[in-house]
Amino acid sequence: MEKKYRILGEFIKDISAETKDVESYIYTKENISKFKLFIDISTKPLKNKMAEVSITTKFKEADDSHKNSYFEMIYAVIVKIDEDVNTKEVLEPIFLKEVPTEVYPKIEKIFLDLLNHSGYPNVKFESKVDFNELYKKRGN
Repeated sequence: MEKKYRILGEFIKDISAETKDVESYIYTKENISKFKLFIDISTKPLKNKMAEVSITTKFKEADDSHKNSYFEMIYAVIVKIDEDVNTKEVLEPIFLKEVPTEVYPKIEKIFLDLLNHSGYPNVKFESKVDFNELYKKRGN
């Protein structure tokens, strides 16, 4: 299938690594295997058949009660949509599936580097993010 969009640019909009003290660091180091990856995608229309797709990645404990370390990044992608694309049925999968799938390897590398430089080397995300699956599930 032919791509119906072009990526004009991409950048880190916001990035944050927070470990508030030594206790948090030690706790996180011991419990990082319980941390989960959360992903959220939002889009903002721009002029001239362009849009900004923001992919927010958070790595944190599912249960936020401890308020220990927390990592978050918002990665923005500027997308130019082909002239003939004008229905939600065509746009949605581009924004929620195709663009994220294309840029995710970069996002994952930046995020793992962030964790590494924040004092948590050797972190691996338990599974590859499947934007196809996420797209299918979003309506439920």
